[in-house]
Amino acid sequence: MRSLIAATALTAAALTAPAAAQAQTGPSGRHHMMMEGAMLTVTAEGEIEAAPDMATISLGVTTEGQTAQAALAANAQRMNALTQALRRANVAERDIQTSNVSVNPQYVYQENEAPRISGYQAQNMVTVKVHELGNLGRIIDASVAAGGTNVNGVTFGLDNPEPRLDEARREAMQRARARADLYAQAAGMRVHRIIAITEGYHVAPPVPMPYMRAEAMDGAASTPIAPGEIRTSANVTVVFELR
Repeated sequence: MRSLIAATALTAAALTAPAAAQAQTGPSGRHHMMMEGAMLTVTAEGEIEAAPDMATISLGVTTEGQTAQAALAANAQRMNALTQALRRANVAERDIQTSNVSVNPQYVYQENEAPRISGYQAQNMVTVKVHELGNLGRIIDASVAAGGTNVNGVTFGLDNPEPRLDEARREAMQRARARADLYAQAAGMRVHRIIAITEGYHVAPPVPMPYMRAEAMDGAASTPIAPGEIRTSANVTVVFELR
């Protein structure tokens, strides 16, 4: 776990309101307490790193044929075999989702001649969620063995990022308050209250694995997978009143 502090902005200005300022009621009927001290704005960031517990992979089949129907029929046969292999590898049906189906003509280009259709290419891609990362390499291998021709990347993530986000949020808030106390002490003042809090967050997964084709996956060894760590960060901008 690491903590990162972002740049801190200090905006301090003594307000000219009387020391005995009373609560005022605005047009909306709300009461606005006028500040008697100085305003300090602090931006801080908390960052948490943790191992991912799930992955998303894009798998599919590309086939060719003399006609669009032939290319699509061949694709359907191999795609059915791929999805059956995924189920045998304990991938739940709800974790398999079609992401793309396409059929496109293939052209031959010759000088001084109009392009000529030489055949058709069909492609079917599915997005697969894997919740047991230890099985990820085996799932990719099984898909390729069943007829898959495309592996378009692996992205790691967290099934439930909220607990990690909460850790980062607490860290960011603690850092903001510590920095506010530091500035207040340096100015001979103390933190009186918090005026406003603005939040932001970011979950940064490892860089996805590059595009791979099935024919590049030769050899008996299982496809190696390195999950790395997920970086989750939260930042807060807090406005304090100092007195």
